Amino acid sequence: MKVLKFGGSSLGTAARIRRVAKIISDASQADRLAVVLSAMKGVTDSLISCAKSAASGDPGYTKELEAIDRRHRKTAEELLGEAGRGETGDGLGFLFKELEELKDVLHGVELIRECSPLSLDLIMSFGERIICRLFARFLESLGIPAEMVDARQIIVTNSNHGCAVVSPVTYTKIRERLSGARKTPIVTGFIASSEKGATTTLGRNGSDYTASLIGAGLSAEAIEIWTDVDGVLSADPSSVKNAFVIPELSYQEAMELSYFGAEVIHPYTMIPAVENGIPIRIKNTFHPGSPGTLISAAASPKGTPITGIASIEHVALVNVEGGGMIGIPGFAARIFGALARHSISIIMISQASSEHSICLVFQEDLVDKVRETLRGELETELRTKRIQEFEIMGRLVIVAVIGENMRGTPGISGRLFSALGKEGINVLAIAQGSSERNISLVISAADKGKALRSIHRAFLESEEGV
Repeated sequence: MKVLKFGGSSLGTAARIRRVAKIISDASQADRLAVVLSAMKGVTDSLISCAKSAASGDPGYTKELEAIDRRHRKTAEELLGEAGRGETGDGLGFLFKELEELKDVLHGVELIRECSPLSLDLIMSFGERIICRLFARFLESLGIPAEMVDARQIIVTNSNHGCAVVSPVTYTKIRERLSGARKTPIVTGFIASSEKGATTTLGRNGSDYTASLIGAGLSAEAIEIWTDVDGVLSADPSSVKNAFVIPELSYQEAMELSYFGAEVIHPYTMIPAVENGIPIRIKNTFHPGSPGTLISAAASPKGTPITGIASIEHVALVNVEGGGMIGIPGFAARIFGALARHSISIIMISQASSEHSICLVFQEDLVDKVRETLRGELETELRTKRIQEFEIMGRLVIVAVIGENMRGTPGISGRLFSALGKEGINVLAIAQGSSERNISLVISAADKGKALRSIHRAFLESEEGV
C-alpha cells in the first residue's frame, strides 16, 4: 500500500489532471493506492477571498464565485466530454450539488455580515470536495476503479477551527473505511470534522498531513508527495544557481530544513509518518522519472559536512539588555509569558551567558506588537534604567545551516564564519541547538544571496564537484 498526495499545482488544468491520472494508473499496476488531493491551484485563496467579501457585504464575491464555478465546469467538460461520462448518467450534475451548496453558504455569510472560523472552514472545504469528486469520476471514465472519500468521515479533530488537532480515533476510522476498499480512494486533503460533526481544517500544508495520517492508519509502505519541484534542494535556487536536489534526508534533517523555509513539506505533517517509520518521497508531477528526495529514518550517509541551507525572510530582531537582568530568576519567563499572551511566536532565541541580554527573532510584521508588549511588561525596569530601551532591527533574514554530519564534527563553525567573513557579511545573532544539526544566523536581508552562495560554495560545491 502506498499513499500518493498531489498538490494544487499538479491539478491546475485538465492537462495536468490527465498527467496525474497517468501517474496513478502506472503506480496502481504495482501497488494498492490511496490518493489524497489538494484543491486546484489558487482555489482555496479564491474561496477565502469570497468569504471575506461576503462578510463585508461586498456583492463582488459573486463574480469570483462564478469564476470558480466556470473553472471547474470547464475542466470537467474537457475531461469528461460535453455531457460527462460515468455509470450514473447525470452528466455534470455531481458538480452542481457542491457548487450550489457553496453558493448558499456564501449567501448566508453575506446576510449576517459575519464569517466565523467555523463558516470559513466549511467554505474552504469546497475546493478539495469538488476536485476529488471530479477526479474520481475521471478515473472511472478511464476504467480505473475509484471513489471519492470525504475526509470528514475518517479524520476527527477538536473544534479549533483553522488548525484543528487530530483525535487518535482517526486511525481506527481510516482503517475501517479504507483498508478493505475495492476501489482506489480519492481522499479530500486538508479537511476533517470535529466530534460534533462540524467541518474543520488542518492548517498549513494540511493535505500533506492528511496523507501522513492515512499512511499511518493503513501502515503504508511509503508516502509520496507529488509537487512541482524535483525534490528538496540544497539551497534556494533563486539565490544559488548551483543548488541541487538532495537525494536522501533523515526525518530530523527534513524537519529542520522545513522549519527554516524549505516549503516542500511542513514539519508537523511528517509526525504520523515519523512515528510509524514510514518513508516519505518528494516527487515532481512534471518529471515523474526523476528519483526525487527520500526522507526516512535511515538516510544514507552523505559525503558533505552539511546537508543543506534554508532561510526565513522578513524577520526582525529585538535585543533586551541591561544590568538589571543579571541573576534575576524568572526574568526570561516574564518576557516569553507576555509575548505568548499576545500570541507572538518567537522563531529564534540567543542569550548571552552573562544574562546581560536576550535576543529574540520574530516575523517583521509584528514589530509594533512586540515593542508594545515588552514595554508594557517591563515598564518598571525601563523607567528605573535596570534595562535599556529596546533595540529593534528589521529587514533581516535567518540563514540555517543543517545536516546530520555536523554532529561532533569540529571546525564547522569556523569554516562557516570564515566563508561569511570573506564576503564581508556581518552576523547579528547566532543560535545552535545541542543536537548540533543546525547553526542559525541572523543577517541583513541585503546579504541573503551572497551568504547562501558563499556557504554553498564552502560546504557543498567543492565536495559535490558542482
